[in-house]
Amino acid sequence: MGAMAAAKAQLIKERRKADIREGSPFPRGAWWDGQGVNFALFSANATRVELCLFDDEGKEERDRIDLPEFTDEIWHGYVPNLEPGTVYGYRVYGPYEPEKGHRFNHNKLLVDPYARVHIGTLKWDDACYGYTIGSPQGDLSFDERDSAPFVPKCMVVDPRFEWRQESRRHQVPWDQTIVYELHVRGYTKQHPKVPKKQRGTFAGLSNKDVISYIKALGVTSIELLPVFTFVNDRILLDKGLTDYWGYNTIGFFAPDPRYAAVPRNALQEFKEMIARYHDVGIEVILDVVYNHTSEGNEMGPTLSFKGIDNASYYRLMPDKPRYYINDTGTGNTVNLSHARVMQMVTDSLRYWVQETEVDGFRFDLGTILAREPNGFDHQSAFLKTCSQDPVLGSVKLIAEPWDIGPGGYQVGEFPPGWAEWNDKFRDTVRGFWKGDDTSGALAPRLCASADVFNRHGRKPWASVNFVPAHDGFTLNDLVSYNEKHNEANKENNQDGSSNNHSWNCGAEGPTGDGAILALRAKQMRNMLATLLLSQGTPMITAGDEFARTQSGNNNAYCQDNEISWFDWGLLEKHADVYRFLKLLIARRLLRDVEAEVERKNLEQFLFEANKSWHGIKVGQPDWGPSSHSLAFTAEIPKEKLMFYIAFNSYWENLEFELPSMEQWLNVPWRRWIDTSLDSPADIVDWHIAASVPGLKYSVASRSIVVLFARLPD
Repeated sequence: MGAMAAAKAQLIKERRKADIREGSPFPRGAWWDGQGVNFALFSANATRVELCLFDDEGKEERDRIDLPEFTDEIWHGYVPNLEPGTVYGYRVYGPYEPEKGHRFNHNKLLVDPYARVHIGTLKWDDACYGYTIGSPQGDLSFDERDSAPFVPKCMVVDPRFEWRQESRRHQVPWDQTIVYELHVRGYTKQHPKVPKKQRGTFAGLSNKDVISYIKALGVTSIELLPVFTFVNDRILLDKGLTDYWGYNTIGFFAPDPRYAAVPRNALQEFKEMIARYHDVGIEVILDVVYNHTSEGNEMGPTLSFKGIDNASYYRLMPDKPRYYINDTGTGNTVNLSHARVMQMVTDSLRYWVQETEVDGFRFDLGTILAREPNGFDHQSAFLKTCSQDPVLGSVKLIAEPWDIGPGGYQVGEFPPGWAEWNDKFRDTVRGFWKGDDTSGALAPRLCASADVFNRHGRKPWASVNFVPAHDGFTLNDLVSYNEKHNEANKENNQDGSSNNHSWNCGAEGPTGDGAILALRAKQMRNMLATLLLSQGTPMITAGDEFARTQSGNNNAYCQDNEISWFDWGLLEKHADVYRFLKLLIARRLLRDVEAEVERKNLEQFLFEANKSWHGIKVGQPDWGPSSHSLAFTAEIPKEKLMFYIAFNSYWENLEFELPSMEQWLNVPWRRWIDTSLDSPADIVDWHIAASVPGLKYSVASRSIVVLFARLPD
């Protein structure tokens, strides 16, 4: 910088410091009002807060300004003439007393918890730690190196976005919801119709061909794996791996710039994506991580919360606050018992609903959010806040109802208004088709796990049913591998669950054996049909509709490569699987059928139906410990429909007796689904469904048959 430029920069600094005003403690973060920016940061234990301003690239620190006011534990100040695009961070002063829970270190540049956009990515360096790595004192030592060159920065944004009315939040009724879980990057990284510069981004996911495909499949709601700004763990980068799934959050208000085709426009690009899905009537649900952050335990880096007010933001050991309570397995746990931390989380949720129009949230390790110091609490501050908040009460709330903390497994224990991932459905359906679980175990799972969820007026949709999810085998791998094959994760295949209830159908991994391939295809149809025919909210893992594989890796959290990226060439290879699922979804939602039933869905029909359970004999279900066959009829008199659904997970064919239709003038049963048949006979359009002669049907080994009858007036 020349002498004249340096003098000019110094003059600007002096004027800015002279003009700074006290501003307001609300709203938090950096808010531009058209004339300047208000900065507000919570820290109960800090003694001083410096606002650091950088050049447009975030490389050179241009100015430092003390926030002049401290109100109700909020540090705040207003800087006139600052505009959107301003790059900033904080340095926070206070006691460095780890044994008392305080880890202030003003040498570390800190990310604003309320930042709406981040620029740059974390470059791991020892300077990113508040203590001196290698010191005999460990985390009790104090590191004086500046971390600013290595950490991401925050950017002031212009939040304005022109929402068309049709692009605003689109509410799909719960009983019509079909969730489709996908990863922003992996879904489009190899998509042939997405421009290369947009692959793996919000813009790529907004591509008209991508949206048309998802719409044509028939799902109502996409659930995105975490999109908040996250950090790649140093230990993974050292192995040549990365935090692909994104469950390592550092910012609760900012979309990760790596998912933007133009990183500085990440927020606008995200909003544009939401608008395009709403235009075609598809919801967008976010998988969110509020239970922990990427700062780890006492040996982790100081990037944001730890340096702003460690004792407030994290749950610390009551008798040894140097150490962190680790109910998440990641090193730390966010302290939602603190009012300001709770406020931050709920502010974040409302922000995504009100400013970006998202339709709901799936809460990673949701039990932690409802855990108070005395354990999981149905009346926790978080659950009560969500239940009474008019904004949050208007969107879908889905809990992953478990964690590794004490009393962490809470499936079915969340309050009315919540839906929950139901791992009991997952394990039982897998076990039934593998041959381990019986018909008695399957029956309640087909009925929305009423034994778990049917209380307090909760509806069947509260059970979010799934067979595969992002965490575990894909559907194809579930029927192709007995064991996990996670060697690519470089943990000696020790990571990931070994309790997968999977079966390779006779050969481990890829095979050319036609009989084994046919059995695998049938097993995939069985599990898809069980999922879509069951009461509850079905969740499909993206790619299962065309038999995507991860080559046996059931924990691909660190694989940002072909293991996780979608191979769209499989869509043509497995067009039969795609067709089967698409027709299942269409019939569940009863599209393109008679006018008198078009506004209802099959799941709701079956819920309202008069059910009768059967075994291979009508009216004689076998609930014994060795039973692998089950059937039921569901009569819906006002809709003039009758269904008969038979499940046979036995390794031999079984002849099922069909209910007599004599009282209905012997109208014939018609076959809709038989998973033992090859495509296109495995599932047919109702209008061309062939009648079934007689009152017996041979249900092939390991298959499902669904018959229906149109009752006379």
